[in-house]
Amino acid sequence: MRPVFLGTSEFAAAVLERLAASPHRPVLVLTRPDRPRGRGRRVSPPPVAETARERGIDLYQPQSVNDEAARERIAAAHPDIVCVCAFGALIKEPLLSEYEMLNVHPSLLPRWRGAAPIERAIMAGDTETGVSIMRLTAGLDSGPVCLQAAEPIGPSDTYGTLSARLERIGGELLVRTLEEQPAFAPQDETGVTYAEKLGPEDRRLDPSRPAAELERVVRALTPLVGAYVELADGGRLGVKEAAVIDAGPPAGVLSLDRERPVLGCAVGALELVVVQPPGRRAMPGEDYLRGLR
Repeated sequence: MRPVFLGTSEFAAAVLERLAASPHRPVLVLTRPDRPRGRGRRVSPPPVAETARERGIDLYQPQSVNDEAARERIAAAHPDIVCVCAFGALIKEPLLSEYEMLNVHPSLLPRWRGAAPIERAIMAGDTETGVSIMRLTAGLDSGPVCLQAAEPIGPSDTYGTLSARLERIGGELLVRTLEEQPAFAPQDETGVTYAEKLGPEDRRLDPSRPAAELERVVRALTPLVGAYVELADGGRLGVKEAAVIDAGPPAGVLSLDRERPVLGCAVGALELVVVQPPGRRAMPGEDYLRGLR
């Protein structure tokens, strides 16, 4: 088949790599414009743009995929199908109806429709997630599904470790879909949950919650946006790895007189195993405390 591929993130770039290595190499890739990234805020291309250039695939970065110029560029490629993965912008009519569109979504739909399915699955304590291949429709990840594959979530999985496995699954399922063209089935609306977009408050480790919940938040946000605890001086201490312990200081108190920092929580306590002070590299919690002393 002659697919056009729409995607932006590192996850999408990994799926594009697999698709480009198959007999269904995209004839055109569309991604978002370059933007400031990282601590230095240097303008950089999205991961999908870098992958398309490395693979020598025609690349287009419109301000809006829905404008007339973008639609004309897609039409000029004469695609049989449009494949979408973590594009990060709403695809609207008439583009939505001009082509059959397949979406690679990293969850077992209808669970975790929405923007942050991997993070929300870890935060919720799910024991498994997966990848779904669905037909893109006007609803939020509500289209019919043709293929799914499950993947366990281990007790030590972070966003980074889990997404790496889901990327591979997503690429394989997408290629299988193009080759086998399996039938689609409607989603079961009784099982719908929503993975809301992550906001600033999701990063704060709130000690009024149980330590087990906060440990999952740390894993869900590592290594990307990262979680943090608030310090007494109003600063933020990034937390890259944490462990639940039974006993600790009172809820809301960050103890600095142990081997590692320990945050008292509503239930149990959170030992900060790896932390990142403002403007510094990540380090073991014990090294951070030695520096304070």
